[in-house]
Amino acid sequence: MGMTMTQKILAAHAGLDTVKAGQLIKAKLDLVLGNDITSPVAINEFEKSGFDQVFDTEKIAMVMDHFVPNKDIKAAQQCKQCRSFAKSFSIKNYFDVGDMGIEHALLPEKGLVAPGELVIGADSHTCTYGALGAFSTGVGSTDMAAGMATGEGWFKVPAAIKFNVTGKLQKGVSGKDVILYIIGKIGVDGALYKSMEFSGEGLQNLSMDDRLCMANMAIEAGAKNGIFEVDDVTKAYVDGRVNRDYAVYKADADAEYEQVIDIDLSKIPSTVACPHLPENTKSAAELTDIKPDQVVIGSCTNGRISDMAAAAAILKGRHVANGVRCIIIPATQAIYKECIQKGYIETFIDAGCVVSTPTCGPCLGGYMGILAEDEIAVATTNRNFVGRMGHVTSKIYLASPEVAAATAVNGHITDPSTL
Repeated sequence: MGMTMTQKILAAHAGLDTVKAGQLIKAKLDLVLGNDITSPVAINEFEKSGFDQVFDTEKIAMVMDHFVPNKDIKAAQQCKQCRSFAKSFSIKNYFDVGDMGIEHALLPEKGLVAPGELVIGADSHTCTYGALGAFSTGVGSTDMAAGMATGEGWFKVPAAIKFNVTGKLQKGVSGKDVILYIIGKIGVDGALYKSMEFSGEGLQNLSMDDRLCMANMAIEAGAKNGIFEVDDVTKAYVDGRVNRDYAVYKADADAEYEQVIDIDLSKIPSTVACPHLPENTKSAAELTDIKPDQVVIGSCTNGRISDMAAAAAILKGRHVANGVRCIIIPATQAIYKECIQKGYIETFIDAGCVVSTPTCGPCLGGYMGILAEDEIAVATTNRNFVGRMGHVTSKIYLASPEVAAATAVNGHITDPSTL
């Protein structure tokens, strides 16, 4: 029996000819990631275990993004601990105020992940990098500590679901709509500890930003990872970013999948996930009676330049509705700068929005947009659990940048195709 993309990557990094679903392996790591919330816990475990060196100073990344610039004393202390650790071990890829960005947008942008690589991160949305044809998954801080010291990790090889993608997206529909549609179809545990593997002729109609968004939310279907077949779109993205050799792994024709699901992009509408689970999806057209207090456009899911462009196209010449607070967060400094150069920031400000430095802040209810009692948010973030963005009685509707921007203008959830 052949192997899936994920199984081939894991086999190669474990030094094995083949692996199969359920097998326990020890594999070599190409990158270990942490942020300002998870890294301090990993550092404590690293020190408690008596480690006195890291396995590779260039294969560890620490990104200060959740509460940076620091929101309080505790956040400042956590970043200070990370800063000191990175300095003492000469960790090359440490990103702080001024050069940081939201981690899962920053690492691909910097060329720190390449096709065929194996990445772990002490953040559940580390599965983002599967968009590049890598195996990447979230781990606990203890596993991060062991990874930093040894350059290895333990894995149970996941079974896989194949998504055969065909067709072309309708105007105003993007990767966020696709992944919400899929989660609505299979449920939040529909891919539990499985690899979600995307292939098919329709991939050519999905941009790298679409793919990064979709892989990012594989975890919201319970998946171990999401991964896209490497094609010309992938190679065009990594060209000029990745300065090392990389391997491309394609699933065998006889690879075993637990399920094959056909996804016709042309049939997917603007989709919104209603409170309080990402699987609770409806079309935007069905939700026009929902009036948000706040709209957030950003996050590791939808803070990339195409997301900013989509929002700017809708907001240009329009104004945010009375009673709506609209917060826009470019995911990295480079994206922020490009927004300035293209005039998007001026468009956002003229429309009555506030623009923030890169941060995860509001997505996890940290800062820069916490919700009060009974408030409603439409957000391009990735989770809408109870209390995720603030008060436990607040409600979050997950949407694409197109839907979010149209909603901010109209004051109620709006299908962007109706503008």
